[in-house]
Amino acid sequence: MKNDPKAKLVDGTKAAKPLNQVLKENEHVKDMLEESADELASVNRVLNEEFANQDQLPEMGNALEKSEAVEIKVQEASDKLSVVNQALEDEVRERHLLEHQLATIREQQEETLHIALHDSLTGLPNRALFNDRLEHGLVQATRHGWTLAVMFMDLDNFKTINDSHGHDVGDAVLRIVAERLKENTRGDDTVSRHGGDEFLYLLTDMTNEQDATIIAEKIIKAIQVPCQVSIGELIIKPSIGISIFPRDGTTAEALTKSADTAMYQAKRSKSGYAFAGGTPASSR
Repeated sequence: MKNDPKAKLVDGTKAAKPLNQVLKENEHVKDMLEESADELASVNRVLNEEFANQDQLPEMGNALEKSEAVEIKVQEASDKLSVVNQALEDEVRERHLLEHQLATIREQQEETLHIALHDSLTGLPNRALFNDRLEHGLVQATRHGWTLAVMFMDLDNFKTINDSHGHDVGDAVLRIVAERLKENTRGDDTVSRHGGDEFLYLLTDMTNEQDATIIAEKIIKAIQVPCQVSIGELIIKPSIGISIFPRDGTTAEALTKSADTAMYQAKRSKSGYAFAGGTPASSR
């Protein structure tokens, strides 16, 4: 079976800490062995001197030989442990390097994924991410009998801003609007840039139509605050269409289309927002 390089990276990050601990313990043992070897060498020198000055007793000679043999083995063990420790140090360095490489790869993956799923101008989720969350929301709503809403928002007369003041001013307006939408988005909801000056809002946790009304009015109020751009102040007015699941559709495509149609109804009547299949709200 082929080795999995990713598995090796993961194992490396998990094992780096224990290896450091093993290396530290081995260094301690190595120091003890070296101390023991030095002490044995010192004892053996004394014994050799004593042995040279006395009659050569066989028992003493045998003891000295054994002691010198132990000294050699202790020194050999210390040398082998040094080799092992060097290998451990190399392994720790390699694992730290792999850990760093893995962190870099993860950052690059996250950055690539973010770019793929977010609008480059506003930083909002793009159409693909919005549709994914809407599909997930529909599954949950169907399973639990929940209600959710899709809001389709368009900025009134935005083309005039681009034509009169240039795309730089238009882009600045879109960024300001996006920031205001983010500031007025609830935790479980999703707001996205659908394209151009169109935005989509997914309202997932609602008990009745009034919840959507409150959010729509809050968004309109926030966006209509004058925008400070390079040419001075601009007042932007949005039009919002609202579709409700399951009343106005049971698929992501149907709900988005219903909300889009309702948005044009709100734009024509200058009412601010309108519900799919219903009458526009009173002008605000």
